[in-house]
Amino acid sequence: MKYVVKLGGAGLETPSLLDGAMRAITDLVRDGNQVAVVHGGGIQLTRTLKAMGKESQFISGLRITDAETRDVALMVFAGKVNKSLVAALGALGQPAVGLCGGDGLLFRARKKRTALNGDGGDLGFVGEIAASDPRWIEAIWQLNGVPVLSSMALGFDGEYYNINADEMAAACAIACRADALVFLTDVPGVKGANGEVLRWLSIDQIAEMAKSAVISGGMLPKLSACREALLNGVKRVRILPAEAASSLPDLCSSRVAQGTEVMVA
Repeated sequence: MKYVVKLGGAGLETPSLLDGAMRAITDLVRDGNQVAVVHGGGIQLTRTLKAMGKESQFISGLRITDAETRDVALMVFAGKVNKSLVAALGALGQPAVGLCGGDGLLFRARKKRTALNGDGGDLGFVGEIAASDPRWIEAIWQLNGVPVLSSMALGFDGEYYNINADEMAAACAIACRADALVFLTDVPGVKGANGEVLRWLSIDQIAEMAKSAVISGGMLPKLSACREALLNGVKRVRILPAEAASSLPDLCSSRVAQGTEVMVA
């Protein structure tokens, strides 16, 4: 089976959570599955920008990215964060190859014109995926490796664009015709109006939940990515707390109690 696993937040920052995720991914590969990892690094980018004296601003969960912020993002995402994940998998004996969306023209980007809430805000060098070519991912899979993708892509104008990592994960899953897309997150799942985690969420419920502010901030692009993946052929999409990464190998073969399963209906 083909899995795309998106890793971000505390899953990148907390050694025990990172180790658990890397071990689960390694187990998936050793069981004969093909796995691609897509990662964020927003916490690390915010910290680096702050050390440079630059504050971060967001619109609907998306970072406003001027040219300087974009260059720092490329350094943090495609550099330190990406290579630390390659090293973590390598420490477990699992070969991995670190890439960004611009490498091999894997993913091409266009500028994201408006914010998700429709207020028309200019996000700068924030992009959305316009085209994909998964041949390099498939070549790594053929050699029993794990492609590790940072969320930057090359525009048709020759500029690098910052891509929301959830959107990159969905685009990767669609391009690779993945059986499952899993978001390992800082939260236990999607919470309903009563504050309880929803075990199942239909994509038809997302718009109303956003309108009533039951979901907001970073959950907006995440659920938008879930919807996009499901409508474009990805069979299963799940939002899973990072501490439950050990259940990844069981995801498609048995019932997993944690997190939220996002479904077409």
